[in-house]
Amino acid sequence: MPEIVWTPSRDRWQDSALARFAQEAGFDPLDYAGLHRWSVSDLPGFWSKVWDFVRVIGDKGERVFVPDDDAWMTGARFFPDARINLAENFLRQTGDAVVIIEADETGHRAHVTADDLRARVAKCADGLRAAGVGQGDRVGAILPNRTEALVTLLATAAVGGVWTSCSPDFGAAAILDRIGQVEPKVLFAAPRITYGGKPVDVSERIGEVADQMPGLSQLVLVGENTTAAGVPTVAWEDFGQPADLTFTHVPFDAPLYVMYTSGTTGKPKAIVHKTGGVVLNMMKEHVLHVDTRPGDRFLWYSNTAWMMYHWLMSGLAAGAMVVLYDGAPVVKRDGALDGTMLWQLVEEEKLTHLGISPKYLSTLSDMGFVPRDHYDLSSLRWLLASGSPMAPYQYDWMYQAIGDHFGFFSISGGTDLMGCFLTGAPMMPVRRGALMAKALGMAVQVLDDRGVAVIDRPGELCCTEPFPSMPLTFWGEDGDARYRKAYFEERPEVWTHGDRLTEHLDGSLTIHGRSDFTLNPGGVRIGTADIYNVCERFAQVADCLAFGRPIPGDEEIVLCLQMAEGEEATPELAKEIRTKLRSECSPRHVPAAIYTVGAVPYTISGKRVEGAAKSTALGQEVKNKASLANPESLDHYAGLSDRVAL
Repeated sequence: MPEIVWTPSRDRWQDSALARFAQEAGFDPLDYAGLHRWSVSDLPGFWSKVWDFVRVIGDKGERVFVPDDDAWMTGARFFPDARINLAENFLRQTGDAVVIIEADETGHRAHVTADDLRARVAKCADGLRAAGVGQGDRVGAILPNRTEALVTLLATAAVGGVWTSCSPDFGAAAILDRIGQVEPKVLFAAPRITYGGKPVDVSERIGEVADQMPGLSQLVLVGENTTAAGVPTVAWEDFGQPADLTFTHVPFDAPLYVMYTSGTTGKPKAIVHKTGGVVLNMMKEHVLHVDTRPGDRFLWYSNTAWMMYHWLMSGLAAGAMVVLYDGAPVVKRDGALDGTMLWQLVEEEKLTHLGISPKYLSTLSDMGFVPRDHYDLSSLRWLLASGSPMAPYQYDWMYQAIGDHFGFFSISGGTDLMGCFLTGAPMMPVRRGALMAKALGMAVQVLDDRGVAVIDRPGELCCTEPFPSMPLTFWGEDGDARYRKAYFEERPEVWTHGDRLTEHLDGSLTIHGRSDFTLNPGGVRIGTADIYNVCERFAQVADCLAFGRPIPGDEEIVLCLQMAEGEEATPELAKEIRTKLRSECSPRHVPAAIYTVGAVPYTISGKRVEGAAKSTALGQEVKNKASLANPESLDHYAGLSDRVAL
């Protein structure tokens, strides 16, 4: 079982919402396993209690759960009589208390009160109604993580519309592959952005996108207006008039968000999410799992395209203040890397929650930066991570370099479910290299190739019971069929998520990587995360990527190393890496070939793209390079097999 590296005191968790919820449900707060079993066996009882406990605003209706015996997962319905509005739940705070802090890498800081935010949303909603946006109409946003993006989201929800977004650093093709699918009626865009300390003019790209977007009736420009487009254009300041804030109540299953998969193997899938499912599940996660309390201050580093942006915004419904951070967490200043911005915000704004990526922590470690030596981080109650598996050694670094006063957990779920399958709980210990627990209401099982649940053996992450935040459909023709194929083709009416993991005897879980990039040398399935966890501990290695290369009758592991500045890959280093992999993982993890590359491909949301590298190395076509943050990195993998390996 993974080693415990941090344990919460009783004083810390006994007044948490989860402890109260457990007691009200008849459970000892320390009996999380029992509480979880109830949450996935009594679906109407559990979800009804969640609605009441987190104080969802809306008409709950009489029925909570309507099963479908012929389609247990895909046919089930939650709260079919309910009426709800996301913006009404998110804008429940009033008065002059600050609910939004806007910050960026240049040091800009702005504070927005609850009443000010409500007024801005009301004005934008007036503009949307005047533009003919109503229930079910789509509104697109190509905006940085600033107040204007949040206002467009809340205003769209207020009028019953469907909001969809792309980060402004996406290329025109990537934006059209995403937002273009849903044909928005109104598009909000920023012609100029700042990233990595540099101003970037994207006005030409915005004009190109607008002109190729069918059904677009109005383009609203946030910032300096220099974009030439063939559709009616209006400045942000002139969009809408001051108005009373009103909310259109929609059915629980009414569409709210359209989110997109990374799209590295084809056109991105456009996933349609339900209003009630998003509100209920995200409030459950904030209030119960993340211990978000009224007055807490929460920052999760994200852009407006990633589901974690939407997840963070739901903290408003729990009474928290959220921080909108625009830009990069690490920038180059005077020729050196600077990763201080997020920690400066923790100290100056007294943040209680900070969400980051394992990659960011790895970068700080490589820089030799120790946040606790430079900033007062005593306000921090929770540190969270997502985006990729957290390596065991990073737990050690975190508690040494940041502090030992906060709880930590990694979460895992995604765009597919607008929430978490695996998460944490205030009364549970932190275990080295492991995720704390299965989320309440999520019937997660680790299934082997027989479809049998296993403990302490790797298997597939599956969910066997329906949950409210399951997608409504995929956008476009045959959307229902494509949705079922994506998650239920392998195991009918059992959600197969595509992650490979192990559940330990203590209930914690370790993710080994994505199933579609699982290595299979000698017929033994190996997760790429296990290899990365070893390689990233070598100071000479800046980054790495592994994939399986076919050989007659089998597959061999190829390991690609991006060397740190000034470092060189030597036969001695390759031998040391192989020795570590053999001793800490298994002989099956040892790569047959090691190459050096200039860069590792990532999606725009910061995930390694093994498939694109493998396809390039094998001389195959990469179908959607627009989904990559650094498509030029693939040049390093062309003709890889013709090179001499270490």
